[in-house]
Formats: sequence, structure tokens, C-alpha cells
Amino acid sequence: MPRIEETVYSPCSGTVEKVLTEKDSHVYEWEKLFLIRAHNGKIEEISIGISGHITSLNVKDGQKVDAETALAVIKDDLIITGSD
Repeated sequence: MPRIEETVYSPCSGTVEKVLTEKDSHVYEWEKLFLIRAHNGKIEEISIGISGHITSLNVKDGQKVDAETALAVIKDDLIITGSD
């Protein structure tokens, strides 16, 4: 079975308000992984459309990020759940 990894990127510049997952934990499709406060004050909820295991967690609470900062890497478990 192929090993498929997806990198989760920040969609904006700002500050990581909350990391909602941990390294080596299993996450589900569209589960909230991070909350980022953008420079305009809006809270962005970060999720991804795959389920799998967090293999790398690159940020922590309070860390400044730019648009396209790699937040985490997820190893896709290739399980089709049928959710949108």
C-alpha cells in the first residue's frame, strides 16, 4: 500500500491560537486541527479533507506563522468515509 502524506499549510499570516491535535494522534476528515488568529483579528479554523495520523507537528500555541507555513504532516490512512 502506498504511503501518502499530506502537508497542512496555514491559509494566512497570523498567530497560532490553539493546536487542537498532537503528534502521532489519529485525525478524521474535516476535524479542526488548528485555530489561527489572522492579522485582521479573524480566527481561521484549519482542517483537511483526509483522515490519518499526524507524523509531524511543526507549530505550537502562540507561534507566528505566514501564509503557506507548514503546520503539520498527515499520513493518509486511505479510508474512504463518505463525508463531505
